Amino acid sequence: MANNPFIPPALVSRNAELQKICQILSEDGDFLLVGSPGIGRRTILQKAARSANARLLEIDCLRTTNTSQFLRQLANSLTTCFTAPEEWALIQRWIAQQPLDLAWEEPQLSPVWPLVPASKEWLLFELLLSLPQYLAEQLDCRVVMVFQNFPHIRSWDRQGKWESYLRQEIQRQTRVSYALVATVVEPWVVASGLAVVHLLPISDQAMTPWLMEAMAAKGLTFATQEGALELFLSYVQGHLGDAITLARRVWLEYEALGKSDGVIHAEQVRCSMASLVEDLAVTFEALLLLLPPSQVRVLESLALDPTDSPQSRTYIKKHQLSRGAACKAP
Repeated sequence: MANNPFIPPALVSRNAELQKICQILSEDGDFLLVGSPGIGRRTILQKAARSANARLLEIDCLRTTNTSQFLRQLANSLTTCFTAPEEWALIQRWIAQQPLDLAWEEPQLSPVWPLVPASKEWLLFELLLSLPQYLAEQLDCRVVMVFQNFPHIRSWDRQGKWESYLRQEIQRQTRVSYALVATVVEPWVVASGLAVVHLLPISDQAMTPWLMEAMAAKGLTFATQEGALELFLSYVQGHLGDAITLARRVWLEYEALGKSDGVIHAEQVRCSMASLVEDLAVTFEALLLLLPPSQVRVLESLALDPTDSPQSRTYIKKHQLSRGAACKAP
């Protein structure tokens, strides 16, 4: 994605959401950013942090399956964000004051955090969450801690202890803003009064100018009479990340055909989309191999018969599912 020439230099139709996030950060606020993957959640957070002149720490809960991995991500995000000599001196001073015997190595290309006994992990968690506040106070700066895919913390935090503590810190820290990223708004968010920013799909009218300009930069245009543009937009359904990926594939496959007329026909859009789906199919098949057969059955049922309630008695009976597997379905 980093080498994708179709990544827009500016946000596409997100000015209102960007202004709202910047306003929250300026007021030392915290918020939940809601939207589906590929809709631009990470991009808008990075833009907002730059606009607010804030340091951005990112922790992806989807990539953690236990407490040790979570702590390592949290520590690595800190060493990646604070790298200047004076900042590292502050971290070393902070380490010297802690009750744990820490030996945090100076960050190089890959920051290293020493393992601690399981009995000390909770204390390390509390300390690491306090460090951004300490650095922000000492450096007179703002920090934004982003927890991507926040609900996935429950995959290992079965009792909710770590999540509850994080929620407390959201209210407590004054120099650190928390941005939780998820796909839906959960009841606890509403009850807590946490601000919510929704990223809805971009309209075709808003996406079209960017898409046409991006294609024109490569000497390409869509075949108007064939409805190639409309077909492209129907595939991506307002998701900018998907549009960027599909635009790149269309361009690369056009180049591979050796054409020179600069016209993208509907059939090529269709073929490019099909090739992307084939690529993703390999990934999904690999992931399915990691699931127990009962949950694979649930996913197959949802693909053929989508529902918001796979755990309902009627749906379980209809597809002959295991009740436990249906309740755990994503």
